[in-house]
Amino acid sequence: MKKEVMKMLDKNGLSEEEYLKQYDDSKYPKPSLTADNVILSDTHEILLVKRGNHPFLGKWALPGGFANKNEPLEETAARELFEETGLEGVKEKLVGVYSKPNRDPRGWVVSAAYKAFIKKADVKAGDDASAACWFKISGETLTHGDIAMTFDDLAFDHADIVRDALK
Repeated sequence: MKKEVMKMLDKNGLSEEEYLKQYDDSKYPKPSLTADNVILSDTHEILLVKRGNHPFLGKWALPGGFANKNEPLEETAARELFEETGLEGVKEKLVGVYSKPNRDPRGWVVSAAYKAFIKKADVKAGDDASAACWFKISGETLTHGDIAMTFDDLAFDHADIVRDALK
């Protein structure tokens, strides 16, 4: 017995196939997508990278970057973590999604932030990071050698992301 498939029609009498053929996605602006990584160590440290490019050239930030077309954000996070620090195989979980207007001076950028707790490992700066190192966390102060700063000194809205990850 042949099963009959009934096409659902919308209020304009269109099937989904017909609707998608005429759909104009240019009516809706699209954000750029990024992923950021909050990597915390067993020695109460956080992994940061020094930005090698504008914006925020020379400021410390979470490892992360832009998603490639059709790349799931979990894969973006892993790829960017490896490219900027050399770490791979880190199992992360979602911290949150960050979409505050003007969080990035380049335009509308939405980021998914991920975190992981790992045994402290050696890192090496790569890609667009000019340095990668572990910073000791004490309250909202971050220190590495003679470098001392607060969460609010981080690039972008990374202070908000770090606070959320540490909750």
